[in-house]
Amino acid sequence: MDIEVALVSAFTVNGKGGNPAGVVFNADNLSDAEKLKIAQAVGYSETAFVASDNEADFEVSFFTTTAEVDFCGHATLATFSTMYQKGMLRAGTYVQRTKAGMLSVTIESSGKVVMAQQLPEKIASFSYQEIANVIGIESNILESTNLPIEAISTGLADVIIPVPHGYLDTIVPDDKRIADFCKQYNLVGFHVFELNELPSKHTASCRNFAPLFGIPEESATGSSCGALACYLSEHLAELGSEYVFEQGRAMNCHSLITASVESDNSIIRSVKVGGFANSIRSGIIAV
Repeated sequence: MDIEVALVSAFTVNGKGGNPAGVVFNADNLSDAEKLKIAQAVGYSETAFVASDNEADFEVSFFTTTAEVDFCGHATLATFSTMYQKGMLRAGTYVQRTKAGMLSVTIESSGKVVMAQQLPEKIASFSYQEIANVIGIESNILESTNLPIEAISTGLADVIIPVPHGYLDTIVPDDKRIADFCKQYNLVGFHVFELNELPSKHTASCRNFAPLFGIPEESATGSSCGALACYLSEHLAELGSEYVFEQGRAMNCHSLITASVESDNSIIRSVKVGGFANSIRSGIIAV
């Protein structure tokens, strides 16, 4: 059978850049094997599959080119932005069932999509030396940030790694080392960031590496930026609770991700990530 796939760039900046995702609607009768085959044919880091649901507005599943993952921020943004642009949905709040749980998604009248994520789960902490051996930055340089290295999940488990300003673009990822490390600790990838200084409008610049799931580097990762927002709210509370993250610079594919955290007595009550998306084109894939 022929399957129509919408190709959409998510977390764009003024309509450009972003991270491409595939979106397949009416996916109720597709098997996991068929979804994986479609995701492989699309070739993007993730493809979203939208199906009906008895409780939520939609059930959405996410596949990389190698496996299903519990959640994907940029593919969620691509999905709901496309439904809004096609007139399938109006501005408002909806609920999607994912393997990361029932999560709300709000479409603003401007077309911006803001998605709720799981509350953060801190999975592990790592020494500077452990991470230095993997990403090729000396441990004393990592330590100079005075910030911890932690694995956090708001849907997908990533290692949040701070580096001093000016070091982010110097990283030359070793796919095998990163993949082996993530496999050992049951993680998805590395989310590396450097804090920006005024007059930058961006809280931080980021790079994300997930070679274990066939993604050497990704130009926008909503779930990881949600985890980063939770990390910053704990360790750098003076930055406030509203963040703007830049990603994809090293790939010459700029992306912009907004994130917010609501806390009550230092306990995080909600995590939201948002951005804009633009359609690339539609294609047909034979399954």
